[in-house]
Amino acid sequence: MDHLLFAGYLILFAWLVTKVPFFTKTGLTPAQLIILFLVKVMAGIFYGWIGIYYGELAQMVDTWAFHYESLKEYQLLLSHPQEFFSSLFHNTYKAGYGEFLSSENSWWNDLHGNLFIKILALFNVASFGNYYVNVIFYSFISLFGPMAIYRVMINEYPQSKVGVLIATFLIPSFIYWTSGLHKDGIIFLGLSLIIYNLYFFLKNKKLSIRGIFFIILGFVLILGLRNYLIINLIPALIAWLVAERFFKNVKPLVVFSICYLIYIAIFFTAGYLTPKLNFPEAVVAKQQAFLKLEGSSEVKTKELTPTLGSFIKNAPQAVSLSLLRPFPTDVKHLLSLAAAVEINFILLLFLLVLTCKSNMHITPFILFSIFLSFSILMTIGYTVNFLGAIVRYRSIIFPLLITPIISSINWQKINKLIFYIKIKNNV
Repeated sequence: MDHLLFAGYLILFAWLVTKVPFFTKTGLTPAQLIILFLVKVMAGIFYGWIGIYYGELAQMVDTWAFHYESLKEYQLLLSHPQEFFSSLFHNTYKAGYGEFLSSENSWWNDLHGNLFIKILALFNVASFGNYYVNVIFYSFISLFGPMAIYRVMINEYPQSKVGVLIATFLIPSFIYWTSGLHKDGIIFLGLSLIIYNLYFFLKNKKLSIRGIFFIILGFVLILGLRNYLIINLIPALIAWLVAERFFKNVKPLVVFSICYLIYIAIFFTAGYLTPKLNFPEAVVAKQQAFLKLEGSSEVKTKELTPTLGSFIKNAPQAVSLSLLRPFPTDVKHLLSLAAAVEINFILLLFLLVLTCKSNMHITPFILFSIFLSFSILMTIGYTVNFLGAIVRYRSIIFPLLITPIISSINWQKINKLIFYIKIKNNV
């Protein structure tokens, strides 16, 4: 019965992706849409399989823990639906709904898992609690995220359809981590909803009620599932809007640099106005929470202190952790090998764009993508000391970071160079 249920839903949603206007307006063919959807489903199934057989080794037990908790919530939904929804806001902490960035004893920190479990419980209504059927639902919903970014990026790089397609859908760690039953796919969806609607608002100079709704929904998803990303997102959005709407005659890089200097100043001084805005202390607390954990991919890191000097001193370590690891020496299993190969390939692409670049396409949106991506990477590098978690957390920024890189490389120049080398060797 489970197999028939899975096959039936798979056929239904494979057909549905060819009929949803948001998907068909990408310009992708029905066959391409179905393939992208099926790749996500397969990645989600593989994610669940790894969680069963190699969960402890690869630190992937969370996905099945979420599933089992969702089954309990599913029963609560059937028996006491009002309590199912109201319990999400149940709070026993002395700080109430404060401690926005706290990693312990915080309603906001608990919300990350509780909200996702509620979402899975709603899936269970139609899947009857089947994990792999839920993968189909999740793959369909989370597919809206990369579709939205594809539509934005193809508008920026219309001459680079293949590169945009690969960078927004098929980066291995991105499709793996955002297709499995975990929070990352929905977080990326929230980010994509904000970016897509703001991008076309700035382009078309109009914003519909529906656009406003989806922007709000995007913020709700991010606040509910990984609220600290708001601290990265807000300055990037402000710089983008300022550069696009108010200082069009000024080089976008100048506008972004000034905005981020102001942001850094506020980040390190706001705590003097009120302890609730002590952002460096929140970063330190987040790092301390990770340092208390144990795992096979743990790496030794220097501890932060909530001072500008400490953040500067630890910046090289943060860059190394989030942008360069895992090293080949860090490889312990298939997933860490894949992550090591991937990050080194991305670094190769970065070198290619430096040496074989075509005309660089630098717009306020591209700078938004780059600045947001690097600020998230720095946050990860400052706080996380587990390579498995680092690889998962950074996966959501790859479509924003890699698309401009791939689309700016002069591939014709590289092809000519390869051809020249072949001719020379043959001679």
